[in-house]
Amino acid sequence: MQNINMVDLEGQFLKIEKEVMDGIRSVISSSTFIQGPAVKAFEKNLAAHLNVAHCIACANGTDALQIAMMALDLKPGDEIIVPSFTYIASVEAAVLLGIKTVFVEVNESTFNIDETQIEKAITPKTKAILVVHLYGQSAPMESILATAKKHALFVIEDNAQAINATYTFSNGTTAKTGCMGDIGTTSFFPSKNLGCYGDGGALLTNHVVLAEKIKMIANHGQKEKYHHDLIGVNSRLDSLQAAVLNIKLKQLDTYTNTRQEAALLYDSLLKTVKEIEIPVRAPYSTHVFHQYTLKVSNRSGLQAYLKEKGIPTMVYYPLPTHLQKGYQNLGYRKGDLPVSESLCEKVLSLPIHSESKREEITYICEAIINFYQHG
Repeated sequence: MQNINMVDLEGQFLKIEKEVMDGIRSVISSSTFIQGPAVKAFEKNLAAHLNVAHCIACANGTDALQIAMMALDLKPGDEIIVPSFTYIASVEAAVLLGIKTVFVEVNESTFNIDETQIEKAITPKTKAILVVHLYGQSAPMESILATAKKHALFVIEDNAQAINATYTFSNGTTAKTGCMGDIGTTSFFPSKNLGCYGDGGALLTNHVVLAEKIKMIANHGQKEKYHHDLIGVNSRLDSLQAAVLNIKLKQLDTYTNTRQEAALLYDSLLKTVKEIEIPVRAPYSTHVFHQYTLKVSNRSGLQAYLKEKGIPTMVYYPLPTHLQKGYQNLGYRKGDLPVSESLCEKVLSLPIHSESKREEITYICEAIINFYQHG
């Protein structure tokens, strides 16, 4: 068995090498490295792909979250509701702006924010709900949007892991994740389902006024050069990365299908192993499988065994955000969010990517089955 990777970026690149190199060469030849035509084309192409009115590219996904909060005029002392079982960037941006983070639980099966807990966390200071579409499928947006409307709250979608997932509302209409709230954010970190060859991010919105404000904030608060009407940041996607993303965007549906097929194969081979729980699909969302994440027993033992077999695994995430050392001043203690804390002890992600091969998945599953049968 050849080396198994969590993500095979080299294999993915080799299939599109000529297009990528031609795109990069075109940018270098034009010398339009910042805010060049490649960036404008990518913003237009991604917006069309996701059926959203406006896409504004930026330097990375964390910047996108901060810019979203700034665009919504969230101020120090305001409160934002966030799931604790998430990557730290979701919280980091709020804390940096002085916004009070109020943590809520996630659903134990889908790993996404538990919509039944949101209303309990709302106070007169609450201004927004930050929804994280974790691992590749949508949070329960219909009820979240209804709660937000009832209490006049903004909704920000952290869509770094679920780009291209589709949500179906109860009336049969559909929308892509990141395109349902006031602002959606995403990351183009190389390992993401749509990733560049460095850092990159974007914001999505259907509101023209917000779109204009986001553009200004991401560009030093200026609409006209050297006239700074807002306090902004310097956060721009460079043209070389945009050229790469324009090529990869054409493959996104194919990448998504390959990940879904890989997940189905994992399901079929692991569904009878009583010591693990395969990923649950929410009935209202497709799953694009940024991660294929199990809940397992004896995780450390399984990880060590798989490592011996040349199989990489990852734990996303080993510690919930409310218990991270750097965030202890938020006032949370162990036991405050037992579901999130329990998941951090059980979750285990297996290799899955656009180049996943049947023989590799079969080998991985045979190793897992052998571990639980024979120890």
